[in-house]
Amino acid sequence: MKKPALFSEFYKRNGTVLGTSLLLLVGFWVVVLIILPQLSMLDFSFRPNLPPPEMGGPKDVYTLANYKHLIFGAQGAEGTYNVVDLSVFVRTIIAAILVTILDLILCYPLAYYLGQSKGGGKLRILIVLLIIPYWINEILRAFAFRIIFGESGLINEMMLLVGLIDNPFDFIRQDIALFAGLGYAYILLMIFPMYNVIESLDRNQIEAARDMGASWVRIHRRIVIPHAKPGIASGCTMVFMLSAGALAAPQILGGPSSLWFTQIIYQWFNEGGNWPQGSAYAIVLLLTCIIIVLAIMRLFKVNMGDIGK
Repeated sequence: MKKPALFSEFYKRNGTVLGTSLLLLVGFWVVVLIILPQLSMLDFSFRPNLPPPEMGGPKDVYTLANYKHLIFGAQGAEGTYNVVDLSVFVRTIIAAILVTILDLILCYPLAYYLGQSKGGGKLRILIVLLIIPYWINEILRAFAFRIIFGESGLINEMMLLVGLIDNPFDFIRQDIALFAGLGYAYILLMIFPMYNVIESLDRNQIEAARDMGASWVRIHRRIVIPHAKPGIASGCTMVFMLSAGALAAPQILGGPSSLWFTQIIYQWFNEGGNWPQGSAYAIVLLLTCIIIVLAIMRLFKVNMGDIGK
């Protein structure tokens, strides 16, 4: 009984034509652009890498060899592990988590300020200043970060000028440029979900807590953060997923030892021409990210309905 009532309310608000159009567009987006490509990639991941004439033939059978390759390497022998790919995979997941935590720490104060400010021209100018840099292509922003963090870049030149260092510091090799670039690339996806939730918080609760002598730490721990949990979970989810799946920033800003797991996937698909192996690696990354996202939602005690509000 709930579903018909839900659809009737949806059509009542949007009308028959608009409501049907919205459902068709959302259905097309979910099924054709998300579900079917993922199912196709899942099917590819269990297939052997065969030349086109042999596809669909007797050799084209389902196998776990592509997944075993990630764990045991090309030899496929148990006891000998694919240390290179596994270490890159673990490092990518840990780095994505660190980028998410960094963005959360940097964006929470700004989101609180935006959400609790009284508005006006200054607030609109600040929001515009946050959005304008994202009119520039992500690849161009990554190259700009490489210029800024380069050995002859702005930061090194300033530190040399004031005497903080005697020789240029290699931000690229130390992955500082990579973390800064990834953090900046998705910073809006962390700010605005928290801002939208904090904006709905009644300021009287904060004023009442301050009048009763509560410290700012206690106010945020007991009032603001519990109210902002859906926005925090939403921002952390998007930043983590996009950081773990980033390709352009690691290729441009990464040092010699900062290979990203997505770069290995790219190599299997394009340079190696082994789509089944690349699909297996991509599915493993996808499932791992989904598990971590579900863990984040459980940690913040929120569900999909809370995030979608």
